[in-house]
Amino acid sequence: MSGALAEPAHVLPARRWLLPSAVVAELDPDAGEGRFGRPRRTVRDWVVDFGCFLLAVVIGLAAANTLAHDPHTPHSLAVVDQCLGALACGAVWLRRRWPLGLAVAMVPVGLVSNTAGGAGMVALFTLAVHRPFKFVGWLAGVSLVLFPFIFWLRPDPDMPYLVAVTLTALFTVAVVGWGMFVRSKRQLMLSLRDRARRAETEASLRAEQAQRLAREAIAREMHDVLAHRLTLLSVHAGALEFRPDAPQEEVARAAGVIRESAHEALQDLREIIGVLRAGDSDEAGRPQPTLAAFDGLVTESRSAGMKVVLDNRVADPAAVPASVGRTAYRIAQEGLTNARKHAPGAEVTVTVRGASGDGLTVSVGNPAPPGDVPHVPGSGQGLIGLTERATLAGGWLKHGAEGDGGFLVHAWLPWTG
Repeated sequence: MSGALAEPAHVLPARRWLLPSAVVAELDPDAGEGRFGRPRRTVRDWVVDFGCFLLAVVIGLAAANTLAHDPHTPHSLAVVDQCLGALACGAVWLRRRWPLGLAVAMVPVGLVSNTAGGAGMVALFTLAVHRPFKFVGWLAGVSLVLFPFIFWLRPDPDMPYLVAVTLTALFTVAVVGWGMFVRSKRQLMLSLRDRARRAETEASLRAEQAQRLAREAIAREMHDVLAHRLTLLSVHAGALEFRPDAPQEEVARAAGVIRESAHEALQDLREIIGVLRAGDSDEAGRPQPTLAAFDGLVTESRSAGMKVVLDNRVADPAAVPASVGRTAYRIAQEGLTNARKHAPGAEVTVTVRGASGDGLTVSVGNPAPPGDVPHVPGSGQGLIGLTERATLAGGWLKHGAEGDGGFLVHAWLPWTG
């Protein structure tokens, strides 16, 4: 049964007839309700209820037969006893609807009716299954206290007084223990089911979080890559727009840069889309930039008209780990892009220093731009993304305005041998 409960809820309707209605109601809240708002009895419930009814009737008939041969019991009292026993057996069918009420009612009935003993035991068992121990503990305790008085007033003709009290007490304890065992087993199955549902929910949340992180990483990569290319396009397109009378050589050079930047932007975009399709950036698209690509980045920026000074003091760029070099490249790329937008005409200094074991330091700084610069809208997401990228790499990144009106981006990345 526990194996069935570990399966998804949608398979329960095919097997619910094997389960108690109370368990079905817990596992499948959409299960239909019967009269009085109670879950409909399953086939198992009907079989068990009929078996409990037969057990109560058999015990009642055995007690009635004993009363018929007891010369100390008046006939009128025997008739009343049997009538109460018959009603108690019929009330067994109400045990699922009112387990506590039926068990409480069976206590006074059992004082005057021996034939109701079977129904009383069934009611006590039902209470132990469906209610916490504090209820069944009180009622079982009261019954154990009353047994000596019951057998003192109406002794069993076939057994000695002490034997009858002891056997009845042991049977009562066994019934309570059996009911508590059934209840604990159901609670265990329900807890395992809840745990499985929580595990499925947590797995779904982890999958959603992984997808969100992947989307953020792709968005950050798109910003870092395409912003640089599109800024070059904007700069040279703006130059062509405001200087239509520029020499033919400058127009051709600007058009060449625009064409090359557009081509590179398309290549970068194809690479990112390839990452989405392949799922691994290291296996899709062009090789990722590393520290060795700094010279090409600076050359590209100079061709766009920027004044860039590169101070690369790393003796062997190829020795820098690929992930560290790629992060350093993106930091320098974003720094140059921001300087081109917010400080056109200013000389930008890119400094790269470090050694294995000491870490890698990357700085991109520029003084105040010459003349007035029109306001360029920006969200600051690039620097936020760079800070997060450096933190994920195990380093840090700081940025801010300098006292002379310039701007500095300074980062440190770990470099272990």
